[in-house]
Amino acid sequence: MSLSRRGLLAATGAAGAAGAAGALAAAAPSAAAGRRGRFRVRTGFDRLAADGYALLAGQRVGVVTNPTGVTSDLRHIVDVMHADDRVNLTAVFGPEHGFRGTAQAGGSEGRYDDPATGLPVYDTYVKSGQPLADVFTASGVDTVVFDIQDAGARFYTYIWTLYDCMAAAVLAGKRFVVLDRPNPVSGRAALGPVLDKAFATFVGREPIAQAHGMTVGELARLFNGEFLARPVALETVKMTGWRRGDFFDATGLPWVPPSPNMPTPDTALVYSGTCLFEGTNLSEGRGTTRPFELLGAEGVGHGWARAANAAGLDGVHFREAYFTPTFSKFQGKTVGGVQLHVHDRAAYDPVRTGIALLVTAKKSWSGFAWRADNWIDKLTGSTRVRTMIDAGAGADEVVDAWRSGLAAFDSVRREYLLYR
Repeated sequence: MSLSRRGLLAATGAAGAAGAAGALAAAAPSAAAGRRGRFRVRTGFDRLAADGYALLAGQRVGVVTNPTGVTSDLRHIVDVMHADDRVNLTAVFGPEHGFRGTAQAGGSEGRYDDPATGLPVYDTYVKSGQPLADVFTASGVDTVVFDIQDAGARFYTYIWTLYDCMAAAVLAGKRFVVLDRPNPVSGRAALGPVLDKAFATFVGREPIAQAHGMTVGELARLFNGEFLARPVALETVKMTGWRRGDFFDATGLPWVPPSPNMPTPDTALVYSGTCLFEGTNLSEGRGTTRPFELLGAEGVGHGWARAANAAGLDGVHFREAYFTPTFSKFQGKTVGGVQLHVHDRAAYDPVRTGIALLVTAKKSWSGFAWRADNWIDKLTGSTRVRTMIDAGAGADEVVDAWRSGLAAFDSVRREYLLYR
């Protein structure tokens, strides 16, 4: 039986992935390479501005962005464009956490006029379909521009803001321009289970891998070619100087936290695996200075770190750790657990590590429990991870269960890649 590429993605559901091992063997850039690469990468915005905004000529422009939409000298692109007569910027659209980044997880800034520029700022958070199209129509823009730094994980919601805005632009009859930025954890490989469409939410609209290994520009091409009911009039402004094996520190670009709990590129490196602890009764480190690197709960002792290290995971060590979150789970209470220390990024597999940590936490601590709403199923994209771990499966068995689906996704993914 033959399947279209769209059908192939839908059919693979939550199964997923082979071929990651070879891709993960690529060498990580050295510190010296990072220093040599200072400002080596020019973002999509850099190239758009250098061309005098020719792509936006004669258009009323609205920008979907947040605090990460900055130039290499840390000026916000909205401020830069607003001050430039060559572009007619008339609106800003804010995602989760807001345009200026004042809101915590699950929040936004609402509708207001930006004090710095006077531009109207519209709220896109939790809007999709016709309601979001109505926002674009009300704004009066001709072209919607997207410029947000992603973190490389399926459940990081900005890529679904991209998806929803593309779909809404179709309904509103707007052009759509994506200004590309690096995947901070490299684009070497797709990793982890592929979403089953039955579990689609704002942390995963379509069947892509848990760590997708793509830039936002590449994802926009994939969404347009595989998932949107009707394609949008899409333009993607590529970066120059970025290679698929590059981690963020090799780019020379400044890191601006894309959300309050994504403070550093090190956070992004582990996030696609350790965010799974949002689906448990353990803290994922929110309310600490090392979110997603620190994991724990009241009653967890030294046994978890010992079990995690005994799992023999490549590229990472685990330290017995104790911490007191200032907000979120266990606020104000001292908890025990582990801190991840990644020592070899080229060998490290964040999703496999996240699964192994779930397995060892459940075996090491009698108090382990999934969140009552089975949020873990939304994060992993199906019931498979939860039910396999509950049945006593080890990390290798869980990973093996998604290999074929991941291989199918990866074959489609490769058709939309823009960089080598």
